[in-house]
Amino acid sequence: MRKTYELIAPCHFGLEAVLKKEIVDLGYEISQVEDGRVTFIGDDEAICRANVFLRTGERVLLKAGSFRAESFEELFENTKAIAWEEFIPRDGKFWVTKASSIKSKLFSPSDIQRIMKKAMVERMRKAYGAEVFPETGSSYPLRVFLYKDQVTIGIDTSGESLHKRGYRTLASKAPITETLAAALILLTPWRKDRILVDPFCGSGTFPIEAAMMAANMAPGMNRSFLAEDWKNLIPRKCWYEAMDEANELVDSQAQTDIQGYDIDGSIVKAARANAQAAGVDHMIHFQERPVSALSHPKKYGFLITNPPYGERLEDKENLPGLYRELGARFMDLDSWSAYIITAYEDAEKHIGRKADKNRKIYNGMMKTYFYQFLGPKPPARNKDRGPGSWKGD
Repeated sequence: MRKTYELIAPCHFGLEAVLKKEIVDLGYEISQVEDGRVTFIGDDEAICRANVFLRTGERVLLKAGSFRAESFEELFENTKAIAWEEFIPRDGKFWVTKASSIKSKLFSPSDIQRIMKKAMVERMRKAYGAEVFPETGSSYPLRVFLYKDQVTIGIDTSGESLHKRGYRTLASKAPITETLAAALILLTPWRKDRILVDPFCGSGTFPIEAAMMAANMAPGMNRSFLAEDWKNLIPRKCWYEAMDEANELVDSQAQTDIQGYDIDGSIVKAARANAQAAGVDHMIHFQERPVSALSHPKKYGFLITNPPYGERLEDKENLPGLYRELGARFMDLDSWSAYIITAYEDAEKHIGRKADKNRKIYNGMMKTYFYQFLGPKPPARNKDRGPGSWKGD
C-alpha cells in the first residue's frame, strides 16, 4: 500500500476553481479549497505528476501538519510534535523559507521562522539521537501559512515556482506569469481549432501557453524539481514515469491558428525566441504590429490579451486612446469574443462596451479585472463535410 499525503497547491486568488478542475482531471481527490490554495490527496506519484502537469498551480507542497497556535510556546510545542523524521533524513537541509500571517496573533515572520526551526531541531535530536545536524544533504524548505491562528505547514517539492516553465528567458516590461496566463485561457471556451490573437503579446506568454495546450505539452516537461533529490520519500522511478507520460501525450502534429502582435519589434523577437525554447514556434505567428492594424478575415476567433494599464505615470495619459482603438478594432471582428485582463478601471468605458462577465483576480498584490466580452457560438460542425467545415459556411 503506497503512502498517501495531503498536498497543497497555491494559486492566484480568484482562480481556485480552475486549479481544482485541473487536479480532479489528473485523478486526485480534493480535500479543501481555500482562498489562494487547493489541498488534495495523493501519493509519491501524485507529487511528481502534479509538478509536471499542473498549468495553474504555483507550486506543490507536501503538508506536514496543521494546528492552532496563539502563542509562540504553542507554536514551538505543536511544531515539535510533528514527526519530522518521517519527512527529513538525518543529513537533510531544512528551514522555514517563508511564513505568512493573516488575522493571527502571531505575525512576525522572522520569529515564526526561528522558533519553528528550533522546535524541528529539538524533535530530530530525539528521533535521530544526534546533537548536531550537518545539513549537507537534500533541501526540504518549509512554507508556513497562519490564518486566524490556524497554522498550516507545507514542505516545498517544486523549488522554483511552477510558473518558471524554462522557456521564458526574455520578458517584456510588465509580463504576465505563465500560470496566470494558462488559468485565464482555461477560463475561456477557446479550443485549439479556434483562432486566438493576442494584440499586446509582449514576450509571448498567452500564445505560447495556448500552443502548449493545443499540443498537449505538460508545462513542467522541460524543467527540474526540488523533490527529485528526495530519495527517502520519492523513488526516482516516479519522476521518470511522470516525464515518460508527459512525452507520450505530446501531439506534435497539432494544427492551430495562434497569433501574437506587439508594437515593439525587439519584444516580438524575444517572443519568438521564447516560443522556440518552448518548442512551439512552428505553431505561432508573431508580428510587429500596432493594435490599430488588428484585423482578421475569419469569424468566431478569440482575443485574449493583457494590454498596458499605466504602471508608470507617463503611460497613463495614453490609455484612453489605446483602449478606444482596441474597442474599435474588436467591433470590426465579426462574431469574435474578447478576454482582457487589466488593472485599468476605465477599460470598459473606453472599449465602448460593457463586459458580459467580469472577474476580479489578484495578480500578485495588484487587483486586476478579467473582462469577458462574449461573441456568438460557432455553428455545429457538419461531419459530412470533413474537419474544419462549419454548417452554413
